[in-house]
Amino acid sequence: MARNRTIRAVALLLVLLAVPAHALTLDEARRQGRVGETLSGYLAARQQDEVTLALVSRINEGRRMAYQRVAGQNRLTTSDVARIAGEKLVSRASEGEYVRGINGQWLQK
Repeated sequence: MARNRTIRAVALLLVLLAVPAHALTLDEARRQGRVGETLSGYLAARQQDEVTLALVSRINEGRRMAYQRVAGQNRLTTSDVARIAGEKLVSRASEGEYVRGINGQWLQK
């Protein structure tokens, strides 16, 4: 009996280890309400778990680099480009997604 439990436990462990880690995508995080768009042009975490925070950091670093590139090409500041992008991202958010308003409060579209 104890041997059967051990075999089952080992089998379960092997199955769990064989399942690849599921990386959170931006679309999934938006649908789940874990993140939201802001007028600053950067994504903000609504949930403070490690996976969400890592996603937000990665997305925002990519945006920062893109904003810098566009700013340099158009004689604008990075913050100007980010603000313009933020306004567009907030206005284009899909139904059910969260955006942070000018008052700093989260709103669900």
